[in-house]
Amino acid sequence: MNLLRAFLLSGIACFLAQIILDNTKLTPGHVTSIFTVIGAFLGFTGLYDKLISFAGAGATTLISNFGYSLYKGAYLGFGEQGFIGLFAGILTKSSCAISAAVIFSFIFTLIFKPKD
Repeated sequence: MNLLRAFLLSGIACFLAQIILDNTKLTPGHVTSIFTVIGAFLGFTGLYDKLISFAGAGATTLISNFGYSLYKGAYLGFGEQGFIGLFAGILTKSSCAISAAVIFSFIFTLIFKPKD
């Protein structure tokens, strides 16, 4: 059942993103930013925790989870260190995802050749 819920949540998110891309002049970068902000907003309202408990990996593999982790890191950092903790918390909570994106991007640029 967990796999079905994860698949449905991820599928609905991809479906919504594709509808936005097809019916507006927004670029994939815009849609990615929108989903990241939505993830942070859902984290702020407490709904993203419920989404994770409902769909598990279906909620943690979406780009909206990056927004949620940015929010969560800032929130925890602020609680521990005050205003400076906002920035330190963001970096500690999301550094793994950012590092992985940079490393894998570098590897893929070595393997694949871009189109002209």
